[in-house]
Amino acid sequence: MSLPVDTEQLGSMAEQGLNLAKQYAPKLAMAIIVFIVGLMVIRMITGAMKRLFKRKDFDETLERFLVSLTGMILKVLLIVTVISMLGVQMTSFVAILGGAGLAIGMALSGTLQNFAGGVMLLIFRPYKVGDVIEAQGHVGKVEEIQIFNTVLLTPDNKTIIIPNSPISTNSIVNYSKEGSRRIDFTIGIGYDDDIDRAKEVIMGVITQDKRVHQDPAPFIAVSELADSSVNFTLRVWSEVSNYWGIYFDNLEAIKKALDANNISIPYPQTDVHLHKVD
Repeated sequence: MSLPVDTEQLGSMAEQGLNLAKQYAPKLAMAIIVFIVGLMVIRMITGAMKRLFKRKDFDETLERFLVSLTGMILKVLLIVTVISMLGVQMTSFVAILGGAGLAIGMALSGTLQNFAGGVMLLIFRPYKVGDVIEAQGHVGKVEEIQIFNTVLLTPDNKTIIIPNSPISTNSIVNYSKEGSRRIDFTIGIGYDDDIDRAKEVIMGVITQDKRVHQDPAPFIAVSELADSSVNFTLRVWSEVSNYWGIYFDNLEAIKKALDANNISIPYPQTDVHLHKVD
């Protein structure tokens, strides 16, 4: 059974739709154009800021934070401008934002804390871009300090993004802050080997490495009489950037030098004595 069609009503609705399209289509098209052009302008502004900071030799940590913050503020202003172009009254828009502000603030409390944490990190500067730090159980080089997060790059080339809030309120280990760092070795020899000769061999290896600082001078001493070995503690100082190179290179060189001088490096072992009982 077909329903009667009110052609007059349909014609009126089509006319109203056409009038609305004529009224809002130019506004919508202009708003879209302004939005696209605005994004391009924002990209140009942030790019110009980066180039200016580079020429002025600006602090890299503060540079990235300011560029990120400027981009976010400009995008918010662009969105507000586009909304106003569509005919939305800004007073009503502000009233809506104000009414939803409490709910939004509660929903984004963690985000706001991360923003505050980022500001605190820039004020107190516990680390900067390029430093190697340990935070929240992760170790890596600081690639970027963003508005809400800190980006680390691990030695095995993994990117770790950590929120700023827990970093700013917990302990941070900065391995690059002081410029130089102490390297500790533990080296064991057999109980039957000559302690003085072993110390001479080890010090002969370490003093040949030009990367090792002579002030403070390298230090070696017996630190433990262990179950299977006499353990030496060797301490040397170097630039932070040479830490792992010195550690791995000299660990291998010391092993070869001890072998060449017939000084043993024992491994854990257990002596079992059997007694025959008649």
